[in-house]
Amino acid sequence: MSPNGNEFYLQTMKIRLFTIPNFITLANLVCGAMAAVAVLRDGNLTLAFYLVVAAAIFDFFDGMVARLLKQSGPLGVQLDSLADDISFGLVPALVLFALFGRYNQGALPEWVGYTTFVVAAFAALRLAKFNIDDTQHTEFEGLPTPAATLLVTSLGVLADEFQLVLPAWSVVVIAWLVAVMMVAPVRLFALKFKGFGWKGNELRYSFIALSAVLLVVLRLYAVPLVIVLYVLLSLGRNMVCKKH
Repeated sequence: MSPNGNEFYLQTMKIRLFTIPNFITLANLVCGAMAAVAVLRDGNLTLAFYLVVAAAIFDFFDGMVARLLKQSGPLGVQLDSLADDISFGLVPALVLFALFGRYNQGALPEWVGYTTFVVAAFAALRLAKFNIDDTQHTEFEGLPTPAATLLVTSLGVLADEFQLVLPAWSVVVIAWLVAVMMVAPVRLFALKFKGFGWKGNELRYSFIALSAVLLVVLRLYAVPLVIVLYVLLSLGRNMVCKKH
């Protein structure tokens, strides 16, 4: 075996597939796959939403656990994006496609509904860019895919449980707006706390408090508003930073 071959062999031997953070990431992926089945087989957009919420929780904790256990590595980074592309790329596109089919009733050509899969394509672009962008450790550029997915899948719950009705064309517009927001060069704050004190975390604590109030008062209707609030607070922060 050549020296280069030995080096490659030693590097691959150091890669640990079965770690606790990787299992958490795979739980995210499994939730996303189950959500896709819920949409495609059963048309159950409510179940898809709750599975996406579970996937988002796993996605939040896998990196934290990796840092605590000192098991961070390039494999985990790649695995995380692959899982996210299922849970937060494919699933929201499927939900929008299902909503378009439910609301269209022949008003628009069927092929128009397939344009909702722009969400899946742009989610993949965003996740790939995130992996190579060193400026997104403390904040994001573009709408994070979990936030975009919670926004989209919450519309599915409102359609299932509260008979929300949207024009078919508006579903397509929402798909393109969400897709563009994911790759837009707009800086958005991340929920990565600098300790647990108020200083340095003012915006994060304010966002969590306002979101909690909205969820208590409006329940599931609050989910789209929480995502909009997140974007507006980020834009307001950006304006203040530019002034200073």
